[in-house]
Amino acid sequence: MEELIELDKDLFLFLNNLGSSSWDWFWLFMTEKLYQIPLYVILLFFFYKYFGIRGTIITLVIVAALIAASDQLSNLFKNVLFMRPRPCRADGVAEFARFIAERCGRHGYFSAHAASSMALAFFTGLALQKRLKYIFPFMVVWSIVVSYSRIYVGVHYPGDIITGMAIGILLGFGAYKLHTFLIMKYGETVKV
Repeated sequence: MEELIELDKDLFLFLNNLGSSSWDWFWLFMTEKLYQIPLYVILLFFFYKYFGIRGTIITLVIVAALIAASDQLSNLFKNVLFMRPRPCRADGVAEFARFIAERCGRHGYFSAHAASSMALAFFTGLALQKRLKYIFPFMVVWSIVVSYSRIYVGVHYPGDIITGMAIGILLGFGAYKLHTFLIMKYGETVKV
């Protein structure tokens, strides 16, 4: 286990130090959740277009539960179960890393950004893929970029990201299955 932790630290330092001040603006943009709102509005439009008002309400409730579940599960892992210091707070790592984030929390295992973005990517990608041909790969790439931004800005190890993404995939797939069931049972027929 100790070797795996050392590998995680080394990989973090390698990836984090690939950063360049000319790209910092982009990665700070990608890591900030509020800047993603236009994407969420576009996705909401497509859910309304393809699933109607009842389907949109079902979608909003599922997405709220999905984000809450990924965030609270991450908080449980970070602050109760593992309490692993973030790289920006870890001795032997922080002094060699590029830290450009606005803040650095105490614990980092696992990344809520990675979990919630991948959960949203899988849920929306699967729910809309029959109507929007490239939405699934687009959303997965978007999630990977958001997840990588956490390494770039100096607040998560690659292991935090990989675990978060794996949990996000499971949550997103479960949310998709629930959405499909609820749409079939309570949704309306929308002609497109």
